[in-house]
Amino acid sequence: MTLKTLEPKVIEIVTNTNNSIENRLLEVCKLLEHHVDYYNWVGFYFRNGNKEELKLGPYVGEPTDHTIIPFGKGICGQVAVSNKNFVVPDVKAQDNYIACSITVKAEIVVPIFVKGKNIGQIDIDSNTPNPFTEADERFLEFVCKAVAEIL
Repeated sequence: MTLKTLEPKVIEIVTNTNNSIENRLLEVCKLLEHHVDYYNWVGFYFRNGNKEELKLGPYVGEPTDHTIIPFGKGICGQVAVSNKNFVVPDVKAQDNYIACSITVKAEIVVPIFVKGKNIGQIDIDSNTPNPFTEADERFLEFVCKAVAEIL
């Protein structure tokens, strides 16, 4: 299944008002992790109130100890500050990387904007070296826009 063919499924999930927002976000995580071979951990982080930190939201994959991430720390924390996508082809080459699992080889993080404000992000880890392309970035931007509509 190509990334483009997943877009209608994402819309179907996020617009299903019979489900809570939390459940819809979890369903998006499950969809992506199940249908994209190199998406091995898929989750959402959101700004933790007024604090300069991110709090883990719904996710699918190995459990993580990183439920709170200070702004500026790790890839997610850097995206919270930069407001820009961050693609990491090789996590070992990053000084400011927070290791979640020794199997993770690459990571992509795309911010979620609501009314022009960065309120969170989607974070994807891959056990495959350098798997992410521009198509992944565009697709995840699509996902983030769709999710922003329900937040």
